[in-house]
Amino acid sequence: MTDSSNTPEPAAPGAQRSDAADPAADAASTRPDAPSAQHEAAGTASAQDHTARSDAQGSEPKTVVVAEDEALIRMDIVEMLEDAGYRVVAQAENGERAVALASEHRPDLVLMDVKMPVMDGITAAEQIAQDRIAPVVLLTAFSQRELVERAREAGAMAYVVKPFTVDDVVPAIEIAMSRFEEITALESEVADMKEQFATRKLVERAKSLLQTKMGLSEPEAFRWIQKTSMDRRLSMREVAEAIISQVA
Repeated sequence: MTDSSNTPEPAAPGAQRSDAADPAADAASTRPDAPSAQHEAAGTASAQDHTARSDAQGSEPKTVVVAEDEALIRMDIVEMLEDAGYRVVAQAENGERAVALASEHRPDLVLMDVKMPVMDGITAAEQIAQDRIAPVVLLTAFSQRELVERAREAGAMAYVVKPFTVDDVVPAIEIAMSRFEEITALESEVADMKEQFATRKLVERAKSLLQTKMGLSEPEAFRWIQKTSMDRRLSMREVAEAIISQVA
């Protein structure tokens, strides 16, 4: 493993740096606006910003499978997502159908209600997560700790409590996709499960430091670690260890 004390300090994206500069100072001139927290989705774009960014970059819209047993609510959700720049590729009325459609379409995200017939959303989320098909965001009318813990244990990346607006849903989607990307990247880098867990803990701590010291959002912090890892041919664990030793 590379000695973190000898690892050159990575510069923040877009920042001018000198070898002796502090990471927070390096990023000051390009620091994003301070993020606001909403349903585990701190620091992500609003629905309007997301649409504008997708249009400006000319990127393909992210694909979503929507599962909700009440048809009118499902229609409202689909309209909300499409207005925000996403592409709904399939709709399901129960959890079992959601799993089948997710397996068929391999979307960028599955958005579904918790309480549905045949198979509930948490059970469906667990199956989708086990097969690493897509990140899952759950919609629920309840916010009890027990439900939140069940959702996390099932592999859901985020949840949104009803009633919600587009500005609640879009940040949850963005953070869920970011976390899924992070888990996938770590799994491809580290095969051993215990090593994955240890690496994730270090990366989480490094992300937190970058968010605090440099004003980055959670997705930006992870992409910064990932890019530095690729640019310097280090593992993400080595980059995280270097950040912790230099910034903590």
